[in-house]
Amino acid sequence: MKARTRKHIKDEALLISMGESIGSTLGAIAGRAHAVQQALSGSRVSRTVKRDGRKLVMTSNSAGRKTGRRGSRRAASSAKPSAGSARSKA
Repeated sequence: MKARTRKHIKDEALLISMGESIGSTLGAIAGRAHAVQQALSGSRVSRTVKRDGRKLVMTSNSAGRKTGRRGSRRAASSAKPSAGSARSKA
């Protein structure tokens, strides 16, 4: 078999323009992906407001549950001995 003696001739200008085209296309795609990600995640201010709102709701709900429990415990605890003593006397 005969060895190759010719060199491949590459059109350098064509390769450079193709590389630039591919690079700019990839850059545009990355830029759009970043913009979409920022739009979906929201701003820091909106995240802070949402988080503080959730904290406020949670604390108000837990405070409501605690006060509700305290009132029912007192009523139940005061009613139980009187009912129990009434049954034992009868």
